[in-house]
Amino acid sequence: MLAIAHLSAQPPGHHESLPIESVLPADSPRLDGEDVEHICLLAEAEDLPPILVHRATMRVIDGMHRLKAAVLRGDETIRVIFHDCNDADAFVMSVKANIQHGLPLSLSDRRAAAARIVMLYPRWSDRAIAEVAGLSAKTVGAIRRDSPAALTEVRERVGRDGRVRPLNTVDGRRYASELITLYPESSSREIARKAGISPSTVRDVRDRLRRGENPVPERRRPGNPNEQLTPECKLQERIKSLQSFDCRDEILQKLSKDPTVRMTDKGRAMLRWLSSQCQQVEKGREFLADNVPDHCSSLIADLACSFANSWLSIAGEMRSRSQAQP
Repeated sequence: MLAIAHLSAQPPGHHESLPIESVLPADSPRLDGEDVEHICLLAEAEDLPPILVHRATMRVIDGMHRLKAAVLRGDETIRVIFHDCNDADAFVMSVKANIQHGLPLSLSDRRAAAARIVMLYPRWSDRAIAEVAGLSAKTVGAIRRDSPAALTEVRERVGRDGRVRPLNTVDGRRYASELITLYPESSSREIARKAGISPSTVRDVRDRLRRGENPVPERRRPGNPNEQLTPECKLQERIKSLQSFDCRDEILQKLSKDPTVRMTDKGRAMLRWLSSQCQQVEKGREFLADNVPDHCSSLIADLACSFANSWLSIAGEMRSRSQAQP
């Protein structure tokens, strides 16, 4: 497996000239193929940089636009830098290369690439895949949950630094609590290294011990499996992956100060509608508390989850649009 910590889109090496016909098209992360306008623009350049080629298959890892530009202007040879790796690593390198330079990948390209990398390397952490695909770790986490790879039993994850960390940190938390008790002056980083957990987890364990609490959160303790979570709890977990944690009043205030909102008819209409939705939720809470019969409360809970799920779909779409902005 390609070492994440040493992932390079353009590995060092000397280039050589090869007949263009000997180079095969890339296993490209671009869903819609290459951009014709960009190819024409490159064809006007005097000197095209070398392309990166997978030696075992002769497929392009990085440089399909340059290859087609060379073909367009009638070149018979092209400068190539060979790289030795397996097919999966070649795809990962291709994605990272297209993120770092050249014509940017679209959001749909990046999401599709992340979904494929999740399948290729289910042990890679969300942050590691996010760094390769140019997405947020939260987005990768959502992609992972919807992927068949979610059914693969994985006990540990490989981070961006190449270090392996357990997914279940229960044992690590308990060991860290013992180390903190025995060596209270030790740094969080030192204890994290010995216990096999992150420094932030060690700090959480310290805080819990200081408050006299169990070092392992209740939701992580044995006998509390995720499959027993109520629909409300599952929705709450999904919300955490999309929310920036501003309160409603702060969000509405920010929107009302945005010139594109307050100085346009559509913007003001949107703001009025959002304000009314917030007011209806607060009024609805009090109304339902006083008027719903006890034997109907489960049905109302299911209906509320249905409404919440619809809003989560909107949240996901809006978050994707915000992440697609340059």
